[in-house]
Amino acid sequence: MAPRRESRININSARSAKKSDKSWIKSRLEWRYLVSLLTEPKRLPLTAISFVLLEVVLNILIIKNVSYTEIDWKAYMQEVEGFINGTHDYSKLKGDTGPLVYPAGFVYIFSGLYYITSHGTDIRVAQYFFAALYVITLALVFRIYARTKKVPPYVLILMCCTSYRIHSIFVLRLFNDPVAMVLLFASINAFLDDHWYLGSILYSFAVSIKMNILLFAPALLIAYLRILGTFGTFRHLSICALVQLALGLPFLLENPVAYIKASFDIGRVFEFKWTVNWRFLPEDIFVHPYFHVSLLLLHVLTLFYCAFSWNTYLRSYATLKHVEKDLKPQLRGKERVDTSMISQLFIYPFFVANFIGVMFSRSLHYQFYIWYYYTLPYMAWCTHYKTVFKLTILGMIELCWNTYPSTVFSSTALHLCHMVLLYGILKSRSNNMKKE
Repeated sequence: MAPRRESRININSARSAKKSDKSWIKSRLEWRYLVSLLTEPKRLPLTAISFVLLEVVLNILIIKNVSYTEIDWKAYMQEVEGFINGTHDYSKLKGDTGPLVYPAGFVYIFSGLYYITSHGTDIRVAQYFFAALYVITLALVFRIYARTKKVPPYVLILMCCTSYRIHSIFVLRLFNDPVAMVLLFASINAFLDDHWYLGSILYSFAVSIKMNILLFAPALLIAYLRILGTFGTFRHLSICALVQLALGLPFLLENPVAYIKASFDIGRVFEFKWTVNWRFLPEDIFVHPYFHVSLLLLHVLTLFYCAFSWNTYLRSYATLKHVEKDLKPQLRGKERVDTSMISQLFIYPFFVANFIGVMFSRSLHYQFYIWYYYTLPYMAWCTHYKTVFKLTILGMIELCWNTYPSTVFSSTALHLCHMVLLYGILKSRSNNMKKE
């Protein structure tokens, strides 16, 4: 009897050990899967959905618990109220902060907001509109990141939950910059999906909200030329021009000089007291015309320096897209081909062109952070810096933008971070070109 009993005990022990091993393996696999959701770029879509849902809740909590701060909203409403009352002369459209300085698309969008917010008085409705805009922007940006598979998912944490300044720009300040940027990211998504006509219309509409969208224009022009050819470029530039003409027509018919001068004034001098990036300069240098000309010259020279590589990348993008199109019938029903590298070739010039424009801007105000905030993680991962150093740069930039009012130290640190990031991008590009 003893041997049998001992045999049963051994069998039960073996079964128990086997179950324990299976349980350990299962927990190990589950842990690896959870880690992969944060570290593997191919898992980014799943992680992104979670963050988007989290942001819905977070924005509602911010709106309910954090006080709204009036800065430009009342002035926006005053400016569009003149249009609603029948004034089409841009020189006569004004608010508490001065004359209207944005193109016609701004007037139409904020006229709509004027009506749905009871003539601009229902701030809570406006906040929820901008909260929705925030979530849509995040979804569009995450879609770009998912297409490129360049950045690990844990970096998305930096793009949503952690930035007080970005939430403030959207739901606590109600600036017009987010409206322009959501249209810009929608246009880039359309271009990635080969919907070029839709992309061009959305891009031009974004320009009609605020002129900073033109910082992406050098990359878009090269993309038009390399992907669509000369005739296609002319056709799409015409579409962009027609959109501007159609939107601005009532104002162009009334007073064309006033409209063009106010909406597309590249010579406007900003007030020194609001600058985030040039606080370390004396005010007399900041407002000097030669300083502005010098920045413009540096901007153009840097663009020319980068244009050769952008031309190469976008030419490669066009070639690979043709190959992908030719292979599609053969790959139907089979495993999907990874096209992330193709998307990277397209996105890189757009994000870098905008970054260069921001870096050499005459003055950056706090709401301008949105101009390049969502592209910073992507560009950091375009460098060969160590991960800790990349995160440090992004953290320092965030800290500089959250220093109010700006100081000599914060503005100097911001420029240093920009220069280090641009150097890393250009060095990485140079190494990639040599390999090719």
